[in-house]
Amino acid sequence: MAGRVAGKVAFITGAARGQGRSHALRLAQEGADIIAVDIAGPVETIEMYPPATEEDLAETVRQVEKLDRRIVATKADVRDVAALQAAVDDGVAQLGRLDIVSANAGVFEVGPALEVTEATWDNIIGTNLTGVWNTCKVALPHIISGGQGGSVILTSSTAGLRGAPNMVHYAASKHGVVGIMRVLANEFAQHSIRVNTVHPTGVDTDMIQNPKIWGLFNPADPAPSREAAAPVFQSTNALPIPWVEPVDISNAVLFLASDEARYITGVTLPVDAGYTAK
Repeated sequence: MAGRVAGKVAFITGAARGQGRSHALRLAQEGADIIAVDIAGPVETIEMYPPATEEDLAETVRQVEKLDRRIVATKADVRDVAALQAAVDDGVAQLGRLDIVSANAGVFEVGPALEVTEATWDNIIGTNLTGVWNTCKVALPHIISGGQGGSVILTSSTAGLRGAPNMVHYAASKHGVVGIMRVLANEFAQHSIRVNTVHPTGVDTDMIQNPKIWGLFNPADPAPSREAAAPVFQSTNALPIPWVEPVDISNAVLFLASDEARYITGVTLPVDAGYTAK
């Protein structure tokens, strides 16, 4: 059904590339205008993969506009609540409303628990957990003032449902996102605002497609590669695939944002090829 979010406005963090760009394009394809935010630069101590850039964010703008949708894009760090507030306020002023929130921005690092530095812990928790709360805090008043209800989709992870070695900081942040969701789903139901989480398995983006992750999945390999790591990734999923594509998560976000999910709230939705069932 085309136009599943026609006439609506979506606020998406981490929109410069990867899942965030995919969410922006998928919602725009179905009729939404977009308020896009990304740090578009490095996060301290996150060195496993290259950061998004201002050009990445500009490319998201170009692709959304090619779909004949409006987009207001701002370079902002989700850890900076004042910058985030300014970005969403400006977007709503230009686009007229806010209906959908995709709190997608996140960072990832791996390492043994007792080797995690204080700085890395703070940056992971600050971006993945506090950043999600900041996103909700600045966006929810706009949805309430619209008086039409809305949908808030928080990106967690399979690491928000299960524990895995070498990611204590990441798992803590993603479990925390579930706690935010469950509270907000209850607190804002009176405003017809639905709040849910999505929980991807590995997604084919730079966050997992890098030598450090390939080596973690196949430590005996002296020259880790995507091709060599793929069978090990696949072994963690029930379905016979190593990872999912960004659009697979975007389709779940679109469903939760649409009226097709009008009575779904407080739900942890895995999009994980059976990872959590295995």
